[in-house]
Amino acid sequence: MPHAYPFLSPEQKKELSDIAKKIVAPGKGILAADESTGSVAKRFQSINTENTEENRRLYRQLLFTADKEIDHCIGGVILFHETLYQKADSGKTFAQVIKGRGWVVGIKVDKGVVPLAGTNGETTTQGDVTDAVVVVVVYQGLDGFKMKRCFQYKKDGADFAKWRCVLKITPTTPSSLAIKENCNVLARYASICQMRGIVPIVEPEILPDGDHNLKRCQYATEKVLAAMYKALSEHHVYLEGTLLKPNMVTAGHSCSHKYTSQEIAMATVTALRRTVPPAVPGITFLSGGQSEEEASINLNSMNQCPLHRPWAVSFSYGRALQASALKAWGGKKENAKACQAELIKRAHANSKASIGKYEGGGAGAAAGESLFVENHAY
Repeated sequence: MPHAYPFLSPEQKKELSDIAKKIVAPGKGILAADESTGSVAKRFQSINTENTEENRRLYRQLLFTADKEIDHCIGGVILFHETLYQKADSGKTFAQVIKGRGWVVGIKVDKGVVPLAGTNGETTTQGDVTDAVVVVVVYQGLDGFKMKRCFQYKKDGADFAKWRCVLKITPTTPSSLAIKENCNVLARYASICQMRGIVPIVEPEILPDGDHNLKRCQYATEKVLAAMYKALSEHHVYLEGTLLKPNMVTAGHSCSHKYTSQEIAMATVTALRRTVPPAVPGITFLSGGQSEEEASINLNSMNQCPLHRPWAVSFSYGRALQASALKAWGGKKENAKACQAELIKRAHANSKASIGKYEGGGAGAAAGESLFVENHAY
């Protein structure tokens, strides 16, 4: 077998590795503020606020300008395309505001899921960085636009990116076809990002929909992650310059048996130890519809798990960082400080959880409410 072509220089590798490690420095995680316009509409509807560009700007400005005591909790912020080019009241772009706080700017580059032909309702993901289309991914036809878009994001301040693929647990899924297709899409996206100096977050999410038990989720998670790292290897992705954003191993939302956070932690860490290479700098979990408090407690239990963990185990939360903040804001200017106070509270909880020192009790306006959304898309 021939050697892999060295498409990254030592300098490029160092840059990618440094960015990844900065995002998951001890006590730090990711604020996922990359909800699409449609997803924001649903969030705003819950607080009776009109989904306008100005309201989206005002809300995200609150998140990005919270008091400096949040600085040690956040390593990176994922933005939606619109948000990357919006400006704060100061006249600075949000990217400049975020960088000024010492955080790393990220960008969501996928454009959502589309049906995967030949499967029982499964999907693949399309977007601007790869040639993902409804049925297949065309590797040889990568055009200049896709490469230019990735280059432009880097030029405009983004140093990492996120691409989400979705898989489901049912009696017939996830299928081998869906696993292979989605892992190849993620690997191709990751290699393109790295060529442009952008750290890719790979996100093969297994949805919490269904009534499956913990063991079934662990089995599916191991199969998906094993295929994921095989694909990354085949595409010569530099693992030290990547981050993983997986689901926690949890029972389906409709499962009658309720597992403890210690059981969830043990199943999750075991699955990761069997599949994720130690070269990966960090694992930044998605919350998967858990309440804010559940997401913090489960993350904390993982960092207290007696099993060795060669990677940073942290968070990349959207709703699990913002639910209480959004509720406290309510779309009203006079509630700005209350909104930021709730964000700070959750950020501190998850910062402590990422080093196994969260003792609970960080409940806010919506901390105990379930954030589960069936077939979650954003």
